[in-house]
Amino acid sequence: MSFGTNVAIGDPLLPRGLPVKFFKVKILSGQPRITWNPAQGIVPVATVPGRVDMQIKLLGLIPLNHMVVNVVPAVRVVPGGHSIGVLLHSRGVMVVGHAVITDPQGNKHNPALEAGILNGDVILKINGRRVQSEQQVRSEITRCGQTGSPVTLEIKRGQRIFTTRLNPVFCAETKRYRIGLYVRDSAAGIGTLTFYEPKSKKYGALGHVITDFETNRRIDLEDGQIVEAVVQGIRPGRRGQPGEKIGLFTGDGLTGNIEKNTSYGIFGSLRQPLANPLYPQPIPVALVYQVKRGPAEILTVLRGNRIGRYSVEILQVMPQNRWEGKGLVIKVIDPELLRQTGGIIQGMSGSPIIQNGRIVGAVTHVFVNDPTRGYGVLAEWMIYEANLLPKDKKVA
Repeated sequence: MSFGTNVAIGDPLLPRGLPVKFFKVKILSGQPRITWNPAQGIVPVATVPGRVDMQIKLLGLIPLNHMVVNVVPAVRVVPGGHSIGVLLHSRGVMVVGHAVITDPQGNKHNPALEAGILNGDVILKINGRRVQSEQQVRSEITRCGQTGSPVTLEIKRGQRIFTTRLNPVFCAETKRYRIGLYVRDSAAGIGTLTFYEPKSKKYGALGHVITDFETNRRIDLEDGQIVEAVVQGIRPGRRGQPGEKIGLFTGDGLTGNIEKNTSYGIFGSLRQPLANPLYPQPIPVALVYQVKRGPAEILTVLRGNRIGRYSVEILQVMPQNRWEGKGLVIKVIDPELLRQTGGIIQGMSGSPIIQNGRIVGAVTHVFVNDPTRGYGVLAEWMIYEANLLPKDKKVA
């Protein structure tokens, strides 16, 4: 364990297997002041929520470590596995490409490129007005071109925001004024719901950030929604060629908003309660230290909207990879899943991984050269992003 580790109520405050006779542990604050008695093999146990400050000494004399752990109540959620359609609208419009403009005299122009606008830049405002759609940008460029006025754009690049001015050029091919950009204001795709928390109605899905396909940049969320989807077909994955689910948005049943687009998935609230026929009752979410290498299962849809359960093996647990969102390596071992998909395919992202009756994570990425293996995000990280895990609180 490390500084800031979360521990479930009822579990030891220290890792199991520590050689008791060599160590002495003292609770400095946060729980009843208990000194670990090596002779009796007493290990302090988390009893109430809060922050616990501890000190570990070798043979009771040599200070080894000062630890702070956060004791948290169990979070119970309804497992997902449901196929969802994801509709995301970005803040502003994203630049996804450039185009050379040929004027009526045959001269070549690209005002946007000459102004230094790059792929992945986001246009937040045009002529002082907040940008809400591709159509709005086209209309304003046309208006400025017809009146001979320059276009003023407010651009976001990473954390930097700047303003640039450029003059529209009449395009002989399209018969309209242009500035030489391709832009996009929305994204859509198929994914999988990971969990639903009944009391708050919050959900988590996908397990990874949604990026623009052309630029691989994170989409800065303006608004979005998820809807129920049905899987109509499967394109199996092969070495070097990731497979995919082929789906159709239905708009029936499962619907919700998208409030966050993060490295650990998308999060929001569902508009109606959600059930899972394979798990009628909510199950606990595993904390990082409770996830082990070994057998597990994933829930996902391969046809229609029927959720199936399929065997996998957790090969590695890597909590140090939190900044990447890749905390697990898993391998598909289920014969039926391998027969139908070849392993992990696109659209499976967010499929919950369940081990020993707990949700431990969600499928996120496939190994391109071995579709039977892939990465997963740890469930603890997802419920923290969904604000279902209490924040640190000092306990007197």
